[in-house]
Amino acid sequence: MAIHPTAIIEKGAKIAASAHIGPYCTVGAQVTIGAGTTLVSHVVVAGHTSIGSGNTIYPFTSLGHPSPDRKYKGEPTTLVIGDDNDIREYVTMHIGTAADRAETRIGNANLFMAGSHVAHDCVVGNACILANYAQLAGHVTVADNVLIGGLSGLHQRVRVGTHAIIGGHTAVDYDVPPYGNVSGKRATLKGLNLVGLRRRGFDKSLIHALDEAYSFLFDEDDDIPLQERAQKLQKRSKSPEVKSLAEFVLTSQRGVTGYEDEI
Repeated sequence: MAIHPTAIIEKGAKIAASAHIGPYCTVGAQVTIGAGTTLVSHVVVAGHTSIGSGNTIYPFTSLGHPSPDRKYKGEPTTLVIGDDNDIREYVTMHIGTAADRAETRIGNANLFMAGSHVAHDCVVGNACILANYAQLAGHVTVADNVLIGGLSGLHQRVRVGTHAIIGGHTAVDYDVPPYGNVSGKRATLKGLNLVGLRRRGFDKSLIHALDEAYSFLFDEDDDIPLQERAQKLQKRSKSPEVKSLAEFVLTSQRGVTGYEDEI
């Protein structure tokens, strides 16, 4: 274990033997830090926070402090961070609240760029990128392989489906469907995230199936309600990916971006 002499480690903290704690870091008594994780310098980890293995956390990051949500009354909620994440400068992540899941959870192999924020009770999956100053409000759920552009803000309880992309400087008030491309000052659904799917090696036949599904679901000239179209798509499709797209629409509580009035 390498702990710089200027670091402050409170009694009770559990730090793996191969972890590295750099200069001027502060680690609270209820914190667990896994093997091979590095706190570069000036990192503050507080509260009931568990950090897995192989993470690199850069200067002036704040992890595990209480939520500013006025409903939070000091209950012992948690922040759980998985493995192999890069958490860059000035990132903030808060613990959960008893009003929801009592936990904020981060998966594996994510990149949180400078100044990005994960609020209370959020869930972020695996292999996601939050660009500089992307902001997640409370209770947001982000699936795997999502890219959120810089200076974008996601409203409370928004869901973002797998392999979606959100452009920079975008305000997202409603759910972003899987495989979708959303951008604009107020988020607008532009269609399928074709570039992202191709870069990730999706088979051409699957991309074609998803493209057809998007055309059917989000045809603005179709008078059939969105929910009804999603039900038809779910029944007739044999593709698990297309079925999951339909299921996402059917389970939306806030409404889908561009179709929020149809839920």
